[in-house]
Amino acid sequence: MSILGVGKSGLLAAQVGLATTGHNIANANVEGYHRQVVIQGNSLPEASGGYFVGTGTEVVTIQRQYDDFLSKQLLGAEARAAEQNGYYSQISQVDNLLADSTSGLSPALQDFFKGVQDAASNPATDASRSAMLSTANTLSARFQTMSDRLSEIGEGVNAQIKTTVAEVNSFAAQIGKLNNDIAGLSSDTSAMPNDLMDQRDHLITELNKLVKVTVADGANSTLTVSIGSGQPLVIGNRNFELATGTSLTDVSRITIGYKAGDKVSELPESALQGGGALGGLLSFRSGALDEAQNKLGQVAAGLAASFNAQHALGQDRNGAMGGQFFEDVKAYVGMDARNSSLSTATITGVVKDATALTTSNYDLNYDGANFVLTRQSDGQSTVINPFPQTEPQMIDGVEYSITGTPQTGDHFEIRPTFAAASGFNVALSDVSKIALAAPISTNTPLSNTGNGKISVGSVDDAYLDPANTLNGTVTLTYDKDTGTLSGFPAAQDVVVTGVDGTSTTYPAGTATIPYAEGDKFNFGGINVAITGTPGDNDTFSITGPNAGGTKDNRNGALLADLQSKNILNGGQTTFQSSYASMVNFVGNKAREAQIGGLAADAAATQAKNAHESVVGVNLDEEAANLLRYQQAYQAAGKMMQIASQLFDVLVSLGR
Repeated sequence: MSILGVGKSGLLAAQVGLATTGHNIANANVEGYHRQVVIQGNSLPEASGGYFVGTGTEVVTIQRQYDDFLSKQLLGAEARAAEQNGYYSQISQVDNLLADSTSGLSPALQDFFKGVQDAASNPATDASRSAMLSTANTLSARFQTMSDRLSEIGEGVNAQIKTTVAEVNSFAAQIGKLNNDIAGLSSDTSAMPNDLMDQRDHLITELNKLVKVTVADGANSTLTVSIGSGQPLVIGNRNFELATGTSLTDVSRITIGYKAGDKVSELPESALQGGGALGGLLSFRSGALDEAQNKLGQVAAGLAASFNAQHALGQDRNGAMGGQFFEDVKAYVGMDARNSSLSTATITGVVKDATALTTSNYDLNYDGANFVLTRQSDGQSTVINPFPQTEPQMIDGVEYSITGTPQTGDHFEIRPTFAAASGFNVALSDVSKIALAAPISTNTPLSNTGNGKISVGSVDDAYLDPANTLNGTVTLTYDKDTGTLSGFPAAQDVVVTGVDGTSTTYPAGTATIPYAEGDKFNFGGINVAITGTPGDNDTFSITGPNAGGTKDNRNGALLADLQSKNILNGGQTTFQSSYASMVNFVGNKAREAQIGGLAADAAATQAKNAHESVVGVNLDEEAANLLRYQQAYQAAGKMMQIASQLFDVLVSLGR
């Protein structure tokens, strides 16, 4: 090659270098741009005698600066940061709602039980009874308001899920198109469409902030993109479309799946968790939000059930047994949309036992012979037996009734406490029907010769059996010679509990029952205790109903005692402490998310800095490259000038 050709090759190489450096400078502030570097190589030398003469240079390729390890590290860090920040933005709303000292549940609970205590202190006055009903209605409104706010947050999550899925589909379509373009332009692997690859990587980065992304190399310089736990989204030039639908058992809950025609194949929520804003939304909804709704509902349902149970054991001002103070709380029952159209099965669940109530959701499945209720929290199963039912069956505090004809494979999701707060309502409006009195009264006649005394007495659930409800007077007579009591109802067992806590059951019809000082007696749901030493033929009477008991507050006192009684979670917590536990749970989760978000942001910043140190444009370095390529360009130009002059000399010599 002539000197002119060598100079020309250097000139062209320097020109490419100048253009590439200028391209780097122009795109220094473009998000996702990777610095490009000109890779030069020497041209093949020509043999000349016993040596080889160089023929100049050539541009081998324009290399895009890229580090696979740093890029994947950055994707992981940004996905975690997006998930933590998305989770925190949601849970902070719940935290603020529950912890508010004025609009939270605690003040309303305290006011309600203060109203109960005031009514118990003044059972004969309408004013105190009206105040009690007013605080009950305020408590009901507070439960419903909080439930509505949690539902609004859930609806907001649904809206964000829909928006995010639409964005994911848009990114997937663009990545698939770029895969197709890049594959068509990169048949020669030494010449890659760097700018298109930058655009594709930038789209993947933005997609990764929405949902965790896993990237693998495909054929012809394409990339295979998977999301979540490995669900394919883009393969080559083909992208799979996601779609939103409604849960099979809850139309208010948005789900995500693959779109196939006009159908959506639902994905489990866990498949899309683990990173990205979408993962944060799903983790929040299935974790903190569901838990908060269930725990709030547990307090509401537990309070309604326990208060109703105690209220039923009292006597109102009209002399009747207490009715429902709060409306029954019904479990949410979601019928699976895939159930047979031939099925007529109807499931109802009413919360009856606050102590046994859990915050878990349940699956109810019919296997062709039996309904099986499975607790989702631990997988424990209970068979509805018998089926068809002869009476409702109580499981974990919920009374289940099943009617109709089921079909094999029928499935229902039961959420006992999920909607309990929204369904918390006061059933009474007549103050005279508030049962503050006990339905029985006791008496120790002044004519007794001993110092024995009978307690004021109380009743339990068994008293509500019509066969046990007392309508008259039971008179117990003490026989000093035998040390026994007689006069107990002939049709009822008598359970005697001594001061040492040991109990003895005497079958119905036992004529005389031994007595020791301090013994407690239970028969037909009536509970009394006798203390002291009765005289021979001393009597003690128990009368029902409690005629003239308008000033009696014994049941009112028991209703007020529910505030400090351990009822929920197997008799381990009070209503107030259970709510406080829920507030603490959400607060801890919010704090964890806040701290986790800060740590994730710091990790993402570090990963980005490490990534930018390799792929980013350094303007100082590019300025130096401009000078270097300028000098090379000028030197190559000078070489061509000299070559031209030499050629002119040779031409002139031949003239």
